[in-house]
Amino acid sequence: MLEGEAEVEADVAVVGAGAAGLSLAHRLNGRVPGLRTPSVVLLDAPPGPLRPPRRTWCFWERGAGRFDAAVTARWRRLRVRPPKGNPIEGDLSPLRYKMIRSDDFEELVGRDLAGSPNVRRVEATVETVEDVDGGARVHLREAGGARRVLRARWVLDSRPPGSLPAARTLLLQHFHGWFVRTSRPVFEPGVAELMDFRTRQPARGLSFGYVLPTGPCEALVEYTEFSPRPLTAGGYEAAVRHYTDDVLRLGDREVLATETGVIPMTDAPIARQTGARVFRVGAAGGATRPATGYTFAGLQRQTRAVAAALRRGRRPLPPPAHSARSRAMDAVLLRALASGRVDGPALFSGLFAEVPMARLLRFLDGDTGLLEDLAIGLRTPVRPMLRSALELPTLPRRPFD
Repeated sequence: MLEGEAEVEADVAVVGAGAAGLSLAHRLNGRVPGLRTPSVVLLDAPPGPLRPPRRTWCFWERGAGRFDAAVTARWRRLRVRPPKGNPIEGDLSPLRYKMIRSDDFEELVGRDLAGSPNVRRVEATVETVEDVDGGARVHLREAGGARRVLRARWVLDSRPPGSLPAARTLLLQHFHGWFVRTSRPVFEPGVAELMDFRTRQPARGLSFGYVLPTGPCEALVEYTEFSPRPLTAGGYEAAVRHYTDDVLRLGDREVLATETGVIPMTDAPIARQTGARVFRVGAAGGATRPATGYTFAGLQRQTRAVAAALRRGRRPLPPPAHSARSRAMDAVLLRALASGRVDGPALFSGLFAEVPMARLLRFLDGDTGLLEDLAIGLRTPVRPMLRSALELPTLPRRPFD
C-alpha cells in the first residue's frame, strides 16, 4: 500500500456507475432470505470525461419489468420504412418496446440504494486494479486528490476498455439525436419508428432515422449510421436537420436536448475476465449484440447471473450475454454489410416485411430456437450471406484504430 493511503475492504467492488454498474448494485442491494448479503462498494467517477454521458436505452420485454418506474415511454407497435414504398407496421404483443433515459434510471437506482444496509457509493477515479491473494486491490483517487485503496474479494468492472480486441470485421453504429418539441401535432405516440431508410445512404454501410414519440408534439428523433467511421459534429447536425426538416417535415420545432454515441459492432471475442478475481460486465463484457448495438437487455442477463452467483458464494464470472449461434450469425451479417455484398436497407426492410415483428425481436434478442433462426436466415439474401460465411474462416483478426 502506498504511503498516505487508507485501505478499506468489501466483498465486491463495482467499478463504474453506468447502466451495468447501477444494475448490478441494484440487484445486490438488501437482504434476501437464505442467501448471502455481500458488502458492495459502487465506484462512480467524479463529474468529468470519465463519467458516462447521458444516454437513452431501449429494449423490449414481456409485461412489467424491474425498472419500469424509470421507463419514459413504451410502445406496442413498431414501424419500418423502406427507402421507397409503403411502411411496414406491426404489433409486438406480448412484447413492449421500452425507453429509459439514463438520468431517470440513475435517480431510481440512487433512491433505492439510499440507506442500503450493504451497498455504499463512493465517488472516485479508479487508477489501477491489481490481483492480490484472495482478491484484488483497487487504487482510487478522490476528487480532492486523496488516495485510497479498496480491497475486495471480487471486482466487476464496467468501464469501457481502452481498445478493442482484434477482429475480422468492425463497423461503428454512430448516431446523433434531438429531443424535439413541435408547434403542431406530428407524431403518433402509439408507434415507434424503428428504422426509416428514407435518409441519405453512406457509400459504405447504411443509415436510417429513428423516432420515439413521447406525445403528439414531442419525440426523440435520431440519425443513425452503420459505417466504418463516425461523422464530424457538423455532419451529424446536417444529417439530423435533413431528416427532421426534409424527410419528416416537422415544421417549427424546438430542440430540448441532444445525444450522441458510438457503439462498436464487431465479431471480436470480448474478454469477460481480466484478473484472477476481476471481471468485465456490461458492454465492456460483451453485452452489446454485435449486429444491432442493443445492450440493455444483455447486461441485465449478465448482472442477474452475477448477483445470483455472489449471493450464493460462487465465482461471479459474467455469462456470455449472447449465444454462440447468435454471435456466429452476427459475424456473417456484419461481414456481408461491411463488404457491400448486401443492401442493408433492403435486407432489414425485407425481414420486417416477412417475419412477424414479435418473432423478429425475439430473434434479435437470441430468444428463438434453431428452426426459427434457419427460417429467418432464409429470408435474407442467401448467396451473399453464404459467401460471407464461407469467407470468415480465412480472414485474419486484426486490430482496428
